[in-house]
Amino acid sequence: MWTGLLDKYRKYLPVTDKTPNITLHEGNTPLIKLQNFVRQELKIDLNVYVKFEGLNPTGSFKDRGMFLAISKAAEAGSQAVICASTGNTSASAAAYAARAGLKCFVLIPDGNIALGKLAQAMIQGAKVIAIDGNFDDALAAVKIISEKYPVTLVNSLNPHRIDGQKTGAFEIAEQLGRAPDYHCLPVGNAGNITAYWKGYQEWQAAGQIKALPKMLGFQAAGAAPIVDGHPIKDPRTIATAIKIGNPASWKQAEAARDESHGIIEKVSDEEITSAQIKLAAREGIFCEPASAASIAGLLKKAREGFFQSGETAVCVLTGHGLKDPDRAIAVAPPVSKSSADIQEIAKLLGL
Repeated sequence: MWTGLLDKYRKYLPVTDKTPNITLHEGNTPLIKLQNFVRQELKIDLNVYVKFEGLNPTGSFKDRGMFLAISKAAEAGSQAVICASTGNTSASAAAYAARAGLKCFVLIPDGNIALGKLAQAMIQGAKVIAIDGNFDDALAAVKIISEKYPVTLVNSLNPHRIDGQKTGAFEIAEQLGRAPDYHCLPVGNAGNITAYWKGYQEWQAAGQIKALPKMLGFQAAGAAPIVDGHPIKDPRTIATAIKIGNPASWKQAEAARDESHGIIEKVSDEEITSAQIKLAAREGIFCEPASAASIAGLLKKAREGFFQSGETAVCVLTGHGLKDPDRAIAVAPPVSKSSADIQEIAKLLGL
């Protein structure tokens, strides 16, 4: 029986006998090999897998790091936690804080959070404040508040978040039997690319894998500060989870890119939307827009001849599509309407 990441990877995590296990049985997400998508969309014989992190307890990869951040906060005697969020962090923080019996405070950019994520934080009891500003403004505020008041910051600046998230690399290597040749993922605040690279390095040091993957990170074109080389004051993208203009883990992301001999590039909103639709229609896998940046990047690089036949790539799908249902409905084929007449229905169905 799966009982969560602390029980599975205790020896690789910064915990003690006094660390409580605040768990919702996160982790153990499926690694799914794509079939129809590869045949229909790629022009190369590439082994493509998706690590579907949207099947974590709150529907995103954030649970991997949040269980540890909240467990360590509880161990330290904290009574409250705080975070800035574009959505998924708030949902995860609220859930694990509720599990631990802690107060949770959340700052979000007003009008720039998907309702599927906001609903989670609200129903789970978090005190949510929508500020007149973007994510970077919210993060700056919670950093100051956590320094001045007795509340623990649980954004990815908290090192326990990164340590928890690195377990995704452990799982991928165990599921594949080795590390992939390429690891593709969206880049927003850049904690995830930092964490996965740390995980692969530690797994190699532990003798669990021989080789390391190339890390391929993808930012939305209108929110690509790492690619553009400077902070973006007013980031713009439909992929709200990576709508961040000044990533907290910027330097660490560049290190992961450079040390792995990988890349960080950008993909357009149109490419992201197309990838999201194709993945859902070809494979039945519904991810949120930001997640689809990894698929969009894979498609883009495949068209450029970046990969060799027979190589293996893993794309992380960071969140479930139900996190942002409004966006999915906006881009999906419309619902047809009909009377209850059988002939009319059959005609609409093309039968």
